[in-house]
Amino acid sequence: MKNKYGIVIHGGAGTILREKMTPETETEIRATLKQSLQAGYDLLDDGRAALDAVVAAINVMENSPLFNAGKGAVFTHDGDCEQDATIMDGTTGQAGAVAGVRQIANPINLARTVMEKSPHVLLIAGGAEQFAREQGFEMMPPEYFHTQLRRDQLKAALEKEKSSEGKDSGSITLSEDGKHGTVGAVALDKEGRLAAATSSGGMTNKRFGRVGDSAIVGAGTWADKTCAISTTGHGEFFMRGVVAYDLAVNMAYRGMTLEQAARTTVADKLDATGGTGGLIAIDRDGNFTLPYNTVGMYRGFLMPGGEPYVAIWEK
Repeated sequence: MKNKYGIVIHGGAGTILREKMTPETETEIRATLKQSLQAGYDLLDDGRAALDAVVAAINVMENSPLFNAGKGAVFTHDGDCEQDATIMDGTTGQAGAVAGVRQIANPINLARTVMEKSPHVLLIAGGAEQFAREQGFEMMPPEYFHTQLRRDQLKAALEKEKSSEGKDSGSITLSEDGKHGTVGAVALDKEGRLAAATSSGGMTNKRFGRVGDSAIVGAGTWADKTCAISTTGHGEFFMRGVVAYDLAVNMAYRGMTLEQAARTTVADKLDATGGTGGLIAIDRDGNFTLPYNTVGMYRGFLMPGGEPYVAIWEK
């Protein structure tokens, strides 16, 4: 189906089990996804740029403790919250990204500022935060990001890791619960411009300054004049497979439709390698797709004349 404009979002993909989610939490998640969609769509409906729409949609999820981005980000092994984000303008090919930031409430806003106000694409950790200060960003205290749910997930991962010591001295237990909260948005505006953005707290119990695909152009985020993509899942697989860019390449060089390209990329770069996750994508004609190979993926879309659609599982 072709649409003149619209927005698609995800709130992460992974082992999202019905039996582990209370009705109250499910209701809250669905409501936040709808709020995210509406925030982005309203800007598109007003004639604003796709870039504005994806940022607005992601801000809603970054500000919610329900997702692994911004407030409610997962903990590293050392008990910190380190976040990654990327944004890309499909019209110009410009991109901005940050990695390992600890004091930024909305990392996607800083990524956009890197794109628009610096000559660089990717800034990390202390350097990114120095740039943020110079650009007038408020520095948030660590407690702003912390939630009890994420503390419990880190505790469980550390206990599991400790119990496995001796069996595998090099093991690092990465919580499944911490893999599915990454947030992303892709949009097509009334002028035919495409944009994509992704924001994430990474993986529970990550170590050594690990950076995920959400900070890497082409891996977790891609936008050009043909399509826009945001991914979520086990980031190492998305980085090795350059998954977001691979989808665009399938369209550009193999002549595939958006749906064909997305399914092929998931099969070749995730299913075939043992990778888990999903992606959202929209093309210049307003066609969109939301494939994943996990138990569930928080996702939704809103197109002209329709109501906000959100889902977690297949049915």
